[in-house]
Amino acid sequence: MSDAAATPRRIVHIDMDAFYASVEQRDYPELRGKAVAVGGSSRRGVVAAASYEARQFGVRSAMPSVTAARRCPDLVFVKPRFEVYRAVSQQIRAIFARYTPQIEPLSLDEAYLDLTGRLAAGATATETAAEIRAAILAETGLTASAGISYCKFLAKIASDQNKPDGQCVIPPGRGEAFIAALPVHKFHGIGPATAAKMKRLGIETGADLRAQSLAFLETRFGKSGKWYFNISRGIDNREVKPDRTRKSIGAERTYSEDLHTLSEGQDALAALAEKVWRHADAHKSRGRTVTLKVKFANFQQITRAQSLPRPVTSEQELLDTAQTLLAGVMPDPRGVRLLGITLSSLGADAKKPSRQLDLFE
Repeated sequence: MSDAAATPRRIVHIDMDAFYASVEQRDYPELRGKAVAVGGSSRRGVVAAASYEARQFGVRSAMPSVTAARRCPDLVFVKPRFEVYRAVSQQIRAIFARYTPQIEPLSLDEAYLDLTGRLAAGATATETAAEIRAAILAETGLTASAGISYCKFLAKIASDQNKPDGQCVIPPGRGEAFIAALPVHKFHGIGPATAAKMKRLGIETGADLRAQSLAFLETRFGKSGKWYFNISRGIDNREVKPDRTRKSIGAERTYSEDLHTLSEGQDALAALAEKVWRHADAHKSRGRTVTLKVKFANFQQITRAQSLPRPVTSEQELLDTAQTLLAGVMPDPRGVRLLGITLSSLGADAKKPSRQLDLFE
């Protein structure tokens, strides 16, 4: 079938509106109505989140702070408070739990909910999504947007259609038509490089994608070809998984001054290892694979990884492994502007070989 099954699911994707920036504007009234960027304002800083007032000037997350300040001279930079954001996120998830236990968080500010078979008598998924959004606003003072559909792919796309503080429903029978008119660069999971490749192949909309054969797509996009073939027809059978676990735990930092010596780099890794290990402890997770990320001053980036025969047993072992990996790439005449450590191949029991988990949060 090209659309939903005979008994369609009721999937809702809830996405908080400019979450980090909105929390700051909520807690600090003097920021309301102003262009706000959460992140460092230094020459090496990066925007973690931008308020809608800032977005009107083209300020976006992951943008270098110097670029953001150039686009919006009145931009107010605010230091991130991740402990606060996590606490608010837990408050929001408690609201979700009133409606369904089938909750799949994607990050602190978004999640899938499966309401199939859990709607109140006479209620629709659309009405329930509006009720959830109203509860979030009443209890946290923050707005959320929602997408409602019969599959996760469409629910995710729908939540972005009427932002901020809105919702959109794509019912069964309309999935293919909605996708046909949508530019492929707006498809969740299709990044700029893939969208550019598709454009070179004459694929610019969902209709263009649907016109391609499975063999054509698999030849040019490998394993992703079948996924593109299906979503262009409104087919996505993935379930909402409430038990999804982090696939990796990582931390990185951009430095205000380039690091040039190995000792500087190894010293800098200590804070990153501490942060990663703290989160691993909080989630009772251990991992076998340590990955080092290095971005040089010219923005070229490399990664180096080492997989151990059993899970890393301590913060010191995590740090030692990362420092050993760094010794293979530093010193470098370009200088290093960013370092990152990721722990993956996660499992809950350090005494047993860990298994690869589903997706990262």
